Amino acid sequence: MAQNIYDSEEFFKEYIQLPRQVIGLDGAPEWPALRSMLPASLTGAKFLDLGCGFGWVCRWAREKGAVQVRGVDLSENMLAKARKFPADERITYLRADLDSLELPPNTYDVAFSSLTFHYLKDLPRLVAQVYQTLVAGGTFVFSVEHPLWTAPRNPNFIEDSEGHTVWPLDKYLDEGEILTNWLVDGVIKQHRTLATYINILIEAGFTLSAIDEWAPSEEEMPANPGWEKSRIRPPFLLMKASKLVLQKAGT
Repeated sequence: MAQNIYDSEEFFKEYIQLPRQVIGLDGAPEWPALRSMLPASLTGAKFLDLGCGFGWVCRWAREKGAVQVRGVDLSENMLAKARKFPADERITYLRADLDSLELPPNTYDVAFSSLTFHYLKDLPRLVAQVYQTLVAGGTFVFSVEHPLWTAPRNPNFIEDSEGHTVWPLDKYLDEGEILTNWLVDGVIKQHRTLATYINILIEAGFTLSAIDEWAPSEEEMPANPGWEKSRIRPPFLLMKASKLVLQKAGT
């Protein structure tokens, strides 16, 4: 079972003050890139959000025409916030551990996850579940903290001997549990390399459609002081995969 840090009172008090929780999707700088990976139309679609948090993407999917939306999260704090928004009978929320979640086969058109998978111990198992729950032709889009972020023993920018700000990278290939101090001390995450994320998708049967090592563009930086460091080390990895429609022999 993944650490349920979001139900820690101390952690959650800090977390709800982040821009992406105060103002929603407009406070998530990588959201436009993630959104571009999702189908242009969700009309009539069944949509699954793994690690749904406050339900921002669940509500967005309904606005875009999804007829059934399922949000799953381990945190009761997160789901309580999601349920405070106006009720929608076509959005349902489930409290569950993604490391052991069972999903119904051939059900969803789109599966989505934002900044959740780097907490999970058994990601290959979940991705296999996602593959079988998608219908043929289904889309899987997710984001995680970039492996360059999760790898260093001391994840902080430093100044080198020439006075340049650099990101110290070490132990990149040493995958597994890492203990970080993010908002509070003792947050447990899982470090995986870029190759591991790709291979997990391939081994589950997915076809990789797109990868984005997100960082702000040069045009975005003047209006967003502090973002320039994200061009030294990208904070997010965004991936899109597809469950291809099987072709019959002779067609």
